[in-house]
Amino acid sequence: MSLLKIFDVAGSGMAAQSARLNTTASNMANADSLASSEATAYRAKQPLFSAVQQQVTAGGDSSPGGVRMLGISESQAPVESHYEPANPMADTNGYVYSSNVNPVDELVNMISASRSYQNNVEVMNSAKQLMQKTLDLGK
Repeated sequence: MSLLKIFDVAGSGMAAQSARLNTTASNMANADSLASSEATAYRAKQPLFSAVQQQVTAGGDSSPGGVRMLGISESQAPVESHYEPANPMADTNGYVYSSNVNPVDELVNMISASRSYQNNVEVMNSAKQLMQKTLDLGK
């Protein structure tokens, strides 16, 4: 594998972790949201990823592996209902519905995604330093 393809692989990993951080931030922002029905309550979202294998074409060229985002899935965990008849968002029975976001899980996701992003940055920096040292050998 060419050294330049390391940047493609690490870059796809960084893009994946960035998407993960964005969905986690969205979940955290909506953790305390209320809705007037179970169907309209905010549900936690998670990105879906797939590993991409390195592929060699007939001409000898190869496309690097990495990570590809398949989409975003919505949690099927139940939402909680609270009896608050004075709330303006309450349904006819006096219930409001909160999101199914677990802030502790989202915090763990955020820390994990941040560290994975940082690891990909370190891979890129190491590859850059190796290339720089290789160029310095020619001087």
